[in-house]
Amino acid sequence: MRLTKFEHAALLLEDSGKKLFLDPGSFTSPLTDTANTAAVVITHEHADHWTPEQLNRVLELNPDVPIFAPEGVARAAADFDITVVHAGDTVEAGPFTLRFFGGRHAVIHESIPVVDNLGVLINDELYYAGDSFVIPEGVEVDVLAVPAGAPWLKIAETIDYVLATKPKRSFPTHEMVLSRAGKDMSNARIGWATEQGGGEFFALEPGDTLDL
Repeated sequence: MRLTKFEHAALLLEDSGKKLFLDPGSFTSPLTDTANTAAVVITHEHADHWTPEQLNRVLELNPDVPIFAPEGVARAAADFDITVVHAGDTVEAGPFTLRFFGGRHAVIHESIPVVDNLGVLINDELYYAGDSFVIPEGVEVDVLAVPAGAPWLKIAETIDYVLATKPKRSFPTHEMVLSRAGKDMSNARIGWATEQGGGEFFALEPGDTLDL
């Protein structure tokens, strides 16, 4: 399975000629080459994780592709056929096995509603918690997508999350809100935390790939 990192929170997984798109949102360049998509996963309803335009770019070439997401996304994306999933669910989509964890977005501020959010474990290899620090219980994480910058986090929380998860490999995501200097600082902290558990950090930039 091959991972390609896109801008911000969007990822592409490819396995056996099939594709899985994860969280293609407003900070991500328009998706291209979407043929042979087996599924789309949206962790939550915020626009930096999905837009109608991005979903339509997938559906244009894959009209029957399942879109897996929590209930909040189904309400926000009412014009689309969303397959609602919950924490504890496991679903199959082509060569991809998806296990879902969590349930709620991290708190941004008490004045801002907390929305539904699900983390997803893909083929028991890659774990991405969406906008949360939910650790998948009972899972030894091979590759962890680590949030690097957001209104809902401080770097101390990110460091503790990586230390607690102990991934074998990690890379940064959710970083388009950071300057180049901010990305470098976050990468250094995430790299250090990953190494404490014996893992290896990959400072992936948009367009970079990692074989899982």
